Amino acid sequence: MNPTPESQARHDDPATEPPAGSPGTSSNRAPEPAPLAVHGPARVIAVANQKGGVGKTTSTINLGAALAEYGRRVLLVDFDPQGALSVGLGVQPHQLESTVHNLLLERDADPSDVLQDTGVENMDLLPSNIDLSAAEVQLVTEVGREQALGRALKRFLPDYDIVLIDCQPSLGLLTINALACADEVLIPLACEFFSLRGVALLMDTIGKVTERLNPDLRLLGVLATMFDTRTLHTKEVHDRVVEAFGDKVFDAVINRTIKFPETTVAGEPITTWAPASHAAAAYRMLAREVIAR
Repeated sequence: MNPTPESQARHDDPATEPPAGSPGTSSNRAPEPAPLAVHGPARVIAVANQKGGVGKTTSTINLGAALAEYGRRVLLVDFDPQGALSVGLGVQPHQLESTVHNLLLERDADPSDVLQDTGVENMDLLPSNIDLSAAEVQLVTEVGREQALGRALKRFLPDYDIVLIDCQPSLGLLTINALACADEVLIPLACEFFSLRGVALLMDTIGKVTERLNPDLRLLGVLATMFDTRTLHTKEVHDRVVEAFGDKVFDAVINRTIKFPETTVAGEPITTWAPASHAAAAYRMLAREVIAR
């Protein structure tokens, strides 16, 4: 539901946002995407980082919503047993009878029983809950266990332009499944020193998946998140990320803001909760960059 003019003024209060043009705000270098005449088959993007608390789920929701604003048909896949992506879109995971877990392990599962309307035009959801935590154990004995998610998603690809998979914060079998069926990987990276330390392990895993399971997998880009314009440390970490990844680092940078917890409570993306905010503008810029790449 769109905010009222009164709530809009509160949600977009510029006093809580960094001033335009400051480090960490978006620019307009990415071109405005052209509308699509036809839809599908979808690009599959795994949003992955084995470190938790880096804005992975928040970025999946808001990138998806921004892509949908640009006329792309988007499918979000909650591939974390904690179900944070589902909760962030107003879905109560413990009340679900059918989830992505059913699609993984039941050959006769009906996709329409799992697919959820997010309330955002052009954006749907395959939700998850704690049942998914049993999937790693159950898949161990399966033939082609690393391709289980790919088989489940194959039936959805013709109907969407982009599929975003929100991976769990680990490098276990579920994340390997996501990487094995993805075309690209997007890595959200918090601008904190300890976030940098784990990236080498993730890149090593991506390399192994590319060699053994998915030779077409490529790095789409690195997204700097939780950027704090007030601290030198944040800027230094961002500089090191750019030094390490070069033009793979998105121009869009996601600042720290109190609005993201608010959107979780509201169960909607920041693009509808605070559409005029700098955070919403940053995710729209990210969407333009993703489309352009």
